[in-house]
Amino acid sequence: MNSEEIISYLPYSAPFLFVDKIVSVGAKSITGTFRFDESLDFYKGHFKENPVTPGVILTETMAQIGVVSLGIYLVKTEGGDLQHVQIVLTSSEVDFYKPVFPNETVTVKSTQEYFRFNKLKCYIELFNEKEELVCRGKIAGMIKS
Repeated sequence: MNSEEIISYLPYSAPFLFVDKIVSVGAKSITGTFRFDESLDFYKGHFKENPVTPGVILTETMAQIGVVSLGIYLVKTEGGDLQHVQIVLTSSEVDFYKPVFPNETVTVKSTQEYFRFNKLKCYIELFNEKEELVCRGKIAGMIKS
């Protein structure tokens, strides 16, 4: 399964799609990128004179690449039906270290902790363009096909 195929199965669209490219994917890990264009609506009010990407959006980016995209890959490799896949996030625990500004591209790296009984839990890190750690944590979700 390639980057475009995985992205085509994501249950999101603009302006709430936070995946530009899947760089690599395998049974235990995934890496992907997203560029936060300055025209995104949330920058207009967060913060007035110095816009930064909200933490909830960074968490969503981590989840879309690190759990949902990896989950789609895993379901497909196990022969599951991706036409009706549903993914529900069940928990997240994320620590933040640095801000992400408009027009920055981030890289998300996710490693599977477990995938059983349709539950996927991953350890996920998000890096800025300087390869500095921005945030990291664990995110889990249920996958139904």
